[in-house]
Amino acid sequence: MSGGGLERIAGAFAGSGKHAALMPYLMAGFPTLDSSRAIGEACVAAGADLIELGVPYTDPLADGPVIHAAGTRALENGATLAGVLEVARALAPSVPVVLMCYANMVFAPGAGEFVRALAATGACGLIVPDLPLEEAPAVREPCERERLALVPLIAPTTPPERLHAIGSQARGFLYAVSVVGTTGERETVEAHLRDVVARARASTAVPVAVGFGISTPAHARAAAEAGADGVIVGTRLVRAAGESADPPAAVGEFVRELAAGLQRAR
Repeated sequence: MSGGGLERIAGAFAGSGKHAALMPYLMAGFPTLDSSRAIGEACVAAGADLIELGVPYTDPLADGPVIHAAGTRALENGATLAGVLEVARALAPSVPVVLMCYANMVFAPGAGEFVRALAATGACGLIVPDLPLEEAPAVREPCERERLALVPLIAPTTPPERLHAIGSQARGFLYAVSVVGTTGERETVEAHLRDVVARARASTAVPVAVGFGISTPAHARAAAEAGADGVIVGTRLVRAAGESADPPAAVGEFVRELAAGLQRAR
């Protein structure tokens, strides 16, 4: 592991060897903290280029029922932010880790303290889906000091002027939400995905990663063919972890299929 978080993220996108970098999402603490670490390790072995590590939270506004239920179970099993940061610390030497958590968790201890604790794990970035553009500087400034990426989200409905403002301030990558609504599996990716990616790309100088609703190798290929630099897959993998007697093996196998699909798309 070398370089700051911003540099490691840039390197992961540039050096994935795939048509688009693959970023599996996993819920830290689900089913347990130890098993979530093992799931992350299985994702890396199967071809993940980055990891999005979710922090369990009682009111996850952006998450659908599968991820919400996983977070609830993780909390019931005793997951804490300190434990989540240890999962990040364990995975960080082998893959860029981007933490996903909600704004209350960042501001409760103070944004500076939270970011310093995250940086100390070797993690590379932070996604805060309920952080308004107007409040982002309070988090971006400590992230900049620690060379961490503060990754913003844009939606298909984001107005052009706001899209430009968000994209111009993005660090690491810009998270393009492919659908209106919460996370979850869908039968098909949206027909307007190419337009979503094009609008996002025109607003920013960093890579564009597509998430929400990407749940099969075909979806991942479609996102790559629409021009995405990265694809984020969450609900399908969290469901696999919850349904299997061997969560790391089940998730790892699906990540391997996703990685193979992205390689065939080149």
